[in-house]
This record gives sequence, C-alpha cells and structure tokens, in this order.
Amino acid sequence: MLELLIAGGATALSYIKTRDFTRNRLKYVDKAQSRTAAMVAGGVTALAAAPIVAILPVVGAVTAVALGGGVGLGVYRGQSAIRRRLRSP
Repeated sequence: MLELLIAGGATALSYIKTRDFTRNRLKYVDKAQSRTAAMVAGGVTALAAAPIVAILPVVGAVTAVALGGGVGLGVYRGQSAIRRRLRSP
C-alpha cells in the first residue's frame, strides 16, 4: 500500500513540475517541442530512477515506471499548452 502511495505521489509531482517547466522554460527550445521529446524524457527518467529501486526497499519498479510516465506525460501536456498558446490570438 505504501508503495502505491509513493508511486502516485511521485507521478503527480513529476507531472506537475515537468509540465510547468516545459510550458514556462522550454517554450522557445525547438528540440523540446519535437514529438519524441516526451518519450525520451520519460524513458530517461525511468532509467535514472531504477538504481533508487535497489537502494530503497519501500520503492519498487512500479515507482520508477510511474515517475517516468509522469515526466513523459508532463512534457507532452506542456508541449500541448505551448501549441495552444501560440495558435490563439
């Protein structure tokens, strides 16, 4: 149960922070607006969080994957917000 709470919190926090960072700081970076940027960001985050799984017994592989999914979805939604802002007059 504790692992699911940690995974849910990590997913929500990573989604919110990444979406805001993409929307505010990366709006003029062309590479951050590419279609593969969200997948790359999520995959790299999941791989970077994987060693933490070996160190902390409460955190499992589900948390690493959820963290990567939150980052990937945050980048994707940040890109969508930038596109929407650029299209509106």
